[in-house]
Amino acid sequence: MIEIRTQVSLKQYNTFAIDSKALYFIEVFSTQQLLKTLEFHKNNYPLLPILVLGGGSNILFTKDFEGLVIRLNIQGFELISESENDVILKIGAGEKWHEVVIKTLANSWFGFENLSLIPGTVGAAPIQNIGAYGVEIKDFILEVEGVNIEDSRILAFNNLDCAFGYRDSIFKNQLKDKFIITHVSFKLSKTPSIKSQYGAIGQELSKKGIINISPNDISDAVISIRQSKLPDPKITGNAGSFFKNPTISKSIFDELFIKYPHIPNYPNEKNEVKLAAGWLIESCGWKGKSLGNVACHKDQALVLINQTGKAKGSEILDLANQICSSVYEKFGILLEKEVNIR
Repeated sequence: MIEIRTQVSLKQYNTFAIDSKALYFIEVFSTQQLLKTLEFHKNNYPLLPILVLGGGSNILFTKDFEGLVIRLNIQGFELISESENDVILKIGAGEKWHEVVIKTLANSWFGFENLSLIPGTVGAAPIQNIGAYGVEIKDFILEVEGVNIEDSRILAFNNLDCAFGYRDSIFKNQLKDKFIITHVSFKLSKTPSIKSQYGAIGQELSKKGIINISPNDISDAVISIRQSKLPDPKITGNAGSFFKNPTISKSIFDELFIKYPHIPNYPNEKNEVKLAAGWLIESCGWKGKSLGNVACHKDQALVLINQTGKAKGSEILDLANQICSSVYEKFGILLEKEVNIR
């Protein structure tokens, strides 16, 4: 038996706390229930769109959703296999990401520590190819399992099939709104591989006087850094980083560097250079700037906030567009929005 509700406020289901409504809404707790929901949708209102929500931490509602919102709450944390060197886990898409990180560390299974305190659920992790401090989730994914919306087939994609890129995957492009992730399988190591050279991790560890660094130390440092820089969405509505860090060609960067010699830059092996979007935004004077109900956060220019709790999604989108325009005017670089706009 499935219970589909009508005209449901989505305010508690998105971290921006935008009070948009879903025409139809259901929360599903298993693959079987998901299949029944898709069958009901197909038989009763097949022309209405479907939107899948996990933690709601990477979405901005700019209007009511005139379709079916499926809140995915499929749990599960299964140890598939274990060897002397590593483990394979199969985890439900509805599990909270940070809780999974803590659980793996508690079992001395390593790899996720640099990805601590990233909001959202396991099911969203492959879509975004979440990453932080030199680590991307693609490096641990073996398989992504889910349901094809059109014909309700259960499909599995191996790592190569997922076409992972920087904050990108097949699920964000060709399979967007066509495939619902239900489970993700990961391979983690029993041997720590410490990555402390990225961002402020080294500084944080030095401040605490830690020399013999453990994965738990990395996790604690990342948590401290994120808590000091990023607003808690339970208190101030936000979706974390709103923009991607842009990557440009080495030749274009060389021209920029002449004019802006202090521009932070991260060259890669493809003769490209990644820039810090936060620095570009801050250089345009947006950091800490308010526009009515919304603002660019005072400590992190990448984060846009619902500062009064009463903002409409269109207000946040308008602020984002203004920021994009000013960065383009000053630097000739078009910022790409990381958040899913609906």
